[in-house]
Amino acid sequence: MELPDRLDSKRVFLERLRYEFAEEIFHSYASKPEATLYVSWPTHQSLSDTRSYLQYAVAAWTQGTDYSYVIRHRDSGRLIGSIGCLNDAGKVQFGYILNPLFWNQGYATEVATLLLTALRQISGIYRIWTFVDADNQASARVLLKCGLEEEARLSKWFRFVNQGNQPKDCVLYKMPESFLTSPR
Repeated sequence: MELPDRLDSKRVFLERLRYEFAEEIFHSYASKPEATLYVSWPTHQSLSDTRSYLQYAVAAWTQGTDYSYVIRHRDSGRLIGSIGCLNDAGKVQFGYILNPLFWNQGYATEVATLLLTALRQISGIYRIWTFVDADNQASARVLLKCGLEEEARLSKWFRFVNQGNQPKDCVLYKMPESFLTSPR
């Protein structure tokens, strides 16, 4: 799977993760407990946590397994979050995180739509999916706005490390097959 190093939309652009973004990532969202509540990785306690993550992310892009971008505001260039996807031989899971200052302004929907549109252009992808904590209603609304549909509600399905590592109910979403099979 090949994705471009940069994707652009009206208000933001996505830029492939680079080592030199460590401080921005740490301060923008990775160290913020309110931002990391619903993610699968622990809140970063130090800049070294962010640097370790970037070592993984840069290598994983090269290996074709994880494609992660920072989200930057088009006008200011300010880093406001991250979005990425995991490629499992054509079964693609995606997720995003935003700095809380940018919540409820349509950015999540804009960046998710941007990434989904890019993924749609790639042959060999047969499934695009994600999941959310059942309590995360804001992300559920974003996914529905982006055209995903609820596939299943799963009881005690995932342990969110930033929520005491207790099993939580989750909702699984998928992109309808028509999205992937209609003319590109």
